[in-house]
Amino acid sequence: MGLSDIFHIPENGKDNKIKPGGAIDPTNQARVIIDSIDDGVILIDANQTVKLINPGAATICGWKPEEATGISSDLVIQLCNDKGELIAEANNPLHKIFQTGQSFSSNDFNLLSRSNKTIPISLHVSPILDKNKQVYNAVAVFADIAEEKSNEKQRADFISTASHEMRTPVAAIEGYLALALNDKVSTVDNRARGYLEKAHSSTEHLGKLFQDLLTSAKAEDGRLTSNPQVIDMTDYLKSLTNDLKVVSEKKGLAMDFVVGNNTMEINATSQRSEKVISPLYYVYVDPDRLREVITNLFDNAIKYTMEGTVTIGLTGNNQVVQAYVKDTGPGIPADDLPHLFQKFYRVDNSATRTVGGTGLGLFICRKIIEMYNGRIWAESTLGQGSTFYINLPRLSAKDAKEMTAVGHETNIIRPINTLASA
Repeated sequence: MGLSDIFHIPENGKDNKIKPGGAIDPTNQARVIIDSIDDGVILIDANQTVKLINPGAATICGWKPEEATGISSDLVIQLCNDKGELIAEANNPLHKIFQTGQSFSSNDFNLLSRSNKTIPISLHVSPILDKNKQVYNAVAVFADIAEEKSNEKQRADFISTASHEMRTPVAAIEGYLALALNDKVSTVDNRARGYLEKAHSSTEHLGKLFQDLLTSAKAEDGRLTSNPQVIDMTDYLKSLTNDLKVVSEKKGLAMDFVVGNNTMEINATSQRSEKVISPLYYVYVDPDRLREVITNLFDNAIKYTMEGTVTIGLTGNNQVVQAYVKDTGPGIPADDLPHLFQKFYRVDNSATRTVGGTGLGLFICRKIIEMYNGRIWAESTLGQGSTFYINLPRLSAKDAKEMTAVGHETNIIRPINTLASA
């Protein structure tokens, strides 16, 4: 099936797109629509040859349509990162789509135009399948988002500066309030103490807001610090679960730690005598950043779960290590699930209105996990609880040993040991 069959464009389509009186020839409707779109639209085949390019794409790429048609898409759409380095073929969505057959969307690519100008773009690539469900063509739609990126940077810079400046006086106020509440430092009556405690609590919340704003700004512009190490996730999550168990017990909730499938469980709250041999799930991440993510998910589970169990689990396959936090809370409406990890997004219901939050926690979690080429998402059923999943690339035992040997770290760590013994 050729290009004319896909878009119903006759060979002499250039001459008869518009009929007398302004009507569009039905056989050319698709082409007229595509040409009128300001965004770039390019059709490529399995040989990475450009079969169609609209004026919008030609303007962004710096190619004339007649010059770009029939040549390699790698010449016309040169994707690069923020440093101007070309994206390798293995990571290029215009190539990968012919292997995966999966649509792809991202705002993180740049396009190197014919004049060597780097242009940030939003990119969406969709497959076109034949009768055998094989990808034989792909459509790339992209737009110049330089202005949006510039505005985002200005907003992030403002938020970062303002948050940094406001943290200092808020921290000072919080410190003085803590001193006023210290019986060894000052003497206050019960009525005044109640006012001071409320003021201290509000100041802590304000400080948390400024810290989250600062962290989110750093996450957006790539300034978030990261010191990745090889981690054995089984020991890591087991230690972290033991730390968090105290918080769950205070609220009367059970706390479980599960490794592997349903036939291989380790219950952090039980006193089992049998031992379970768990697989070695190695990942390469910053343990402090990962702890921030797991703790945030756990805190959310505790906040919204009135009774039942909070479970931290670990499983995986040869390619992926999957950690998850599961609760028996009220659940999340299906309409809210796709938006949970957006900045400032909060589910609007009676539970969230009574529980404080900045709406930045899950956004920061997503940014941290994406730093390590991972993925985070949630699944939920109303009335049956929610589960938040984290997928991270898995290191084989051999790779973990080699990375340790060449100096990625001094030892394969068992993090949070200091906290576990506290």
